Amino acid sequence: MGQPYLPEVVGWAAGRFGDRPAFVDPDGTALSYAALHERSTEVAAGLASKGIGPGSVVALTLASEAAWVIAYVGAAKAGATAAGVNPRLTEVERSACLDRVEPAIVLSDASDVASLARSGGLAPTLTPDLDRAVAIVFTSGTTGTPKGAWFTDRQLRAITSYDVGDAVGGDARIPQYGSTQFAHVGFTTKLPWYLKMGTTTHLLARWRAGDVLDLVERERITTLGGVAPQVALLLRDRNFDRRDLSAVKLLVMGGAASPPALVHEARTRFDAAYSIRWSSTESGGVGTATAPDAPDQEALHTVGRPRPGIAVEIRDASDRPLPLGEFGAVWLRSDATMAGYWRNPEATAETLVDGWLRTGDLGVVDPSGCLTLAGRQGEMFIRGGYNVFPSEVAGVLASHPGVADVALIPRGDDVLGEIGVAVVVPTDRGAPPTLDALRTFAGNSLAHHKLPEDLVLVDEIPLTAMQKVDRKRLARLVDPPVVGET
Repeated sequence: MGQPYLPEVVGWAAGRFGDRPAFVDPDGTALSYAALHERSTEVAAGLASKGIGPGSVVALTLASEAAWVIAYVGAAKAGATAAGVNPRLTEVERSACLDRVEPAIVLSDASDVASLARSGGLAPTLTPDLDRAVAIVFTSGTTGTPKGAWFTDRQLRAITSYDVGDAVGGDARIPQYGSTQFAHVGFTTKLPWYLKMGTTTHLLARWRAGDVLDLVERERITTLGGVAPQVALLLRDRNFDRRDLSAVKLLVMGGAASPPALVHEARTRFDAAYSIRWSSTESGGVGTATAPDAPDQEALHTVGRPRPGIAVEIRDASDRPLPLGEFGAVWLRSDATMAGYWRNPEATAETLVDGWLRTGDLGVVDPSGCLTLAGRQGEMFIRGGYNVFPSEVAGVLASHPGVADVALIPRGDDVLGEIGVAVVVPTDRGAPPTLDALRTFAGNSLAHHKLPEDLVLVDEIPLTAMQKVDRKRLARLVDPPVVGET
């Protein structure tokens, strides 16, 4: 390898795909592969002229548009570490992220990137170093202050290998759309994969179901990526059944499990395969997957098997491996796992143990090798002495025909300690399901102590900026603070 991995892939892609659009901004402006290579080199030179290089952090708080990619690659060519900070975070959250990484420069607008590119000078010549920090990706922050998982060329190479192996794109353009913020692990660590495949990524100013479906129709997009809540929103589009979505052949939904009813509906109405990809920021965005042609038991109720080269174990409270079929904590091992949490050795030591990643998820592996998740450690609550896992309950409630989306949130109770509250998005707001109806429906699959004991109806389940269920907001919704309390 003659240069660091990400710059090497960018240069290779520029030579292979040339003027093919790599990214198309919301206003229709296209950035070609050749232009990405040229402009990122100019940015690298601009950074070097300011003394920013190996050991420095370049923070990216700008919108997820072509300028973000130019800045990210430019930082890699300069030997610096790019830290993407989601611009949709609150000012307090953004400040916490920036305080953690102490950046040498913050690029908050496309004009900042253009200004760097005009600085002149020469891009530095770097010695390849597979262990140089390339990117910092902040965790979703659903349970506290976000931590910065950092990745090197070594991990980026492994992630690309897991996704595409030795495959490279051909003459046919592969259209796709940006389903997540670029600061998300699903883009930051997988950019080399997109470049190797020669994709053309169409970007939206903001993710809206109607806009996405318009784009899918117009560009004949064959694979839809994202997270399960986005699929639910696509299916609720009032014009969905009148659209020509025949080009869609596969839905790939990452991050976590998808409700069984949603998988069934999506496969039916899109007339396409559905693959669930379970992973995390710390895992580099790779983990397990359900096969596109999987039978219902795998497709609807599990997150599939570990992808080749990745290992998953279930362990007990003493971190000892458990046999198949026993419930416990989910651990994962792969070459894609983060190098650690940036400037947080204590959290790193708790999460990375002897080459294994302590994921924080709970689950069980069945005899066929498929993993079924039962929620996050710390999300479990205890009702009257019995453990309740919100993800298990929500998965059953989601199959009710009157439920479009659902989450189960605990609320304190003077007698039982905690009870479960179902937060439901009804399929028909004019005729929502009742609590009794939900309890009767779920009672066929769940023990009595797991059934919800209150119901809150909402128009949508609140999500964090990283498109995960915002349990803090839900907790305030089901158990609002008393006026005067802090």
